[in-house]
Amino acid sequence: MGLKSVVQFLENKTILVTGATGFLGKMLVEKVLRIQPNVKKLYLLIRASDGESASKRMHIEVLGKELFRVLRQKWETNFDQFISEKVAAIPGDVSCENLGVIDSQLREILWKEIDVVINSAATTSFDGRYDVALGTNTFGVLHVLSFAKKCVNLEMLVHVSTAYVCGEREGTIPEDTIFYMGKTIKSDPKLDLEVEQKLVAEKLNDLQAQNASEDTITTIMKDFGIKRAKLHGWANTYVFTKAMGEICAKQFRENIPLAIIRPTMVTSTYNEPFPGWIEGLRTIDGVIAAYGKGKVKFFLGGPKSILDLVS
Repeated sequence: MGLKSVVQFLENKTILVTGATGFLGKMLVEKVLRIQPNVKKLYLLIRASDGESASKRMHIEVLGKELFRVLRQKWETNFDQFISEKVAAIPGDVSCENLGVIDSQLREILWKEIDVVINSAATTSFDGRYDVALGTNTFGVLHVLSFAKKCVNLEMLVHVSTAYVCGEREGTIPEDTIFYMGKTIKSDPKLDLEVEQKLVAEKLNDLQAQNASEDTITTIMKDFGIKRAKLHGWANTYVFTKAMGEICAKQFRENIPLAIIRPTMVTSTYNEPFPGWIEGLRTIDGVIAAYGKGKVKFFLGGPKSILDLVS
């Protein structure tokens, strides 16, 4: 699908975006609004206690960023009106049933109107708490699927994964690598999502029974995630839970049109809406910044190696 056909496809579409406050999510929102102003509506699922809080987060953490400078210049004094017509913040959370959308009337509206669901919600910490990463990156996908199946006009579900679901393997790894329930990078033990969920629940129950502090629980759950990931052949909790998310997407999609995107390291904007926009230091950015400050004097690597970055 070329750029022209994508732009045409987006016209008059109603799109639900999860993870819109994230680095990749807000770039997606900006680009859709910029290249296809005739999009019908963008619903942004944002973790918040109510609609007012969700709207506040959207205006501060998404629309208020320098990233939207070009769009603001294009619409000038009509920018706020354009946004009010095209974008709406929805309080919710992918780790919850029905994506945490409590208002039943709103759910019915979404199920009736949504044409496309883009799931970019994720916890991206490599060594985050296993229970949190599992709830968002893995079982969050099941919640998104369940919600999407109720959208009567759904044309596409786009799930943002990561190239590093490939795990710790050598050689050429085909893009069509497919994981399924029970299959793991290592031959033994077999991977079972219900087992992982049960182990997490047991670990948390034991810690709570011991009156462990929140800091202690966090530390232990971080270590537990890394342990489970390495047991099955993945480097860290993030890529392990994202791989299990793909398993959920493929096994339970049924007749849902599904596209899975596996980006590598996402850095700054290359050209659109302007070069060099970045938010915080992530992936390889920390190494580049450290080199610029003189803290990293050299970096080992092969002169013929290919470094895959997305801008």
